[in-house]
Amino acid sequence: MALKTGKEYLKSIAELDLQAHIMGQKVGDLPRHGLVAPSQEAVAFTFDGAHDPEAGSMFRALSPLCNDEVNRFTHLHQSAEDLVKKVMMQRYCGTKTACCFQRCVGLDAANAIFSTTFECDAKHGTSYHQRFKDYWRWVQQGDLVVDGAMTDPKGDRGKRPQDQADPDLFLRVKERRDNGVVISGAKLHQTGMLNSHEILVMPTLTMRPGEEAWAICAAVPTNQPGVRYIYGRQASDTRKLETHRLDVGNPVYGGQEVMTVFEDVFVPYERVFMDGEVDFSGALVERFASYHRQSYGGCKVGVGDALIGATALIAQMNGVAGASHIRDKIVEMIHLNETIYSCGIACSALGERMPAGNFQVNLLLANVCKLNVTRFPYELARLATDIAGGLLGTMPSAADLNDPVAGPYIKKYLAAAPGVEVVDRVKVLRLIENLVAGAGAVGYLIESMHGAGPPTAQRIMIARQANLEGKMAQVKSLLDIA
Repeated sequence: MALKTGKEYLKSIAELDLQAHIMGQKVGDLPRHGLVAPSQEAVAFTFDGAHDPEAGSMFRALSPLCNDEVNRFTHLHQSAEDLVKKVMMQRYCGTKTACCFQRCVGLDAANAIFSTTFECDAKHGTSYHQRFKDYWRWVQQGDLVVDGAMTDPKGDRGKRPQDQADPDLFLRVKERRDNGVVISGAKLHQTGMLNSHEILVMPTLTMRPGEEAWAICAAVPTNQPGVRYIYGRQASDTRKLETHRLDVGNPVYGGQEVMTVFEDVFVPYERVFMDGEVDFSGALVERFASYHRQSYGGCKVGVGDALIGATALIAQMNGVAGASHIRDKIVEMIHLNETIYSCGIACSALGERMPAGNFQVNLLLANVCKLNVTRFPYELARLATDIAGGLLGTMPSAADLNDPVAGPYIKKYLAAAPGVEVVDRVKVLRLIENLVAGAGAVGYLIESMHGAGPPTAQRIMIARQANLEGKMAQVKSLLDIA
């Protein structure tokens, strides 16, 4: 049974000995770095969940690939129930960690590649599907973390890949050899990349004839020579490096975003799952995006749970929990959060079997789900800021709280409802600040807008999937219009 514990996962990542450029320095021993360690703890949670007596059923699934129980974060969905359990698991992880736990992108990429390679083989006589099955069986047996890498830098957005001043602005095949390909380029915004064992690179858009070099899908180990990492900044991220942990906001967990550069990286053919089949690049992009838009119906809802809980708690600490307008605002937060979750569950429950055998979400509802995610978390954050009060932006530091001169003044003048310790009130306010304006806002707000595609991408898909012509035909039939 391939089910690592969190400690086993952390050990396996440390053994990769990855290095990254972080704030102007090349850094090794990443598990000990203050910016990286919280994000690794968040990933470790997804492993421990499979061993939790209460939550384990959400995290475990029987895989037909290896005929064994695997972590659901490596599972190929075999039913609509699998899709529903995925969303439930993601909400659970988001609630418990109050951050991005970084393991969803690889899962979504795998399911998209599985079905696309099957159909590509049927048309072109290629052998990608069996290659991918062998590869993913190995991933499941090792309980590995895989980062799906889709987003290219894109350069001049008004130009196609072959028209860019630098052809590497879209990741491409630079050279073909007898035993594999050499790829060159970069992938941006890579969530959890330095916490992953493997990378699945995919094309970022529908390629056209003449753009075969950019229609590449392949697996690369994160410690492969030529792969370089540049760590992304988060708002208030250096608080994680400070002595006083109270100011961090989220004291245990965190997220991670990385620019990943592929500098003439060799990939053997057994790890290549698309190489120039431009006619299937669009299907791969569309399927991955839909799976990932479904994911946001779970993970962002879980973080929303944490924000709602913190907001209700600070209202109680401030002595205003009984005010009608406070109750109404919290109910509105719950309503918005559950609306997102409803869409995530709906697109899962209406999932359909693909020719390859795994299940695909309902594309229309998955895109409705993600379009809601581009808006509702921002309203939750606004309401949380409203209820929490101005201290979110003016609260003294933990160092001042512990200062023999300033500390007593802070404890005197930041007292609120009877029986509430000032330090506890500070903890809750710092968590809210983390989610609405600090490091946690990257995963909760910015990612909600741009992760899995910005709002326009969802609107395009909704227009395609809505069957507007069919709706008009029904009205004509009802009204007897020719």
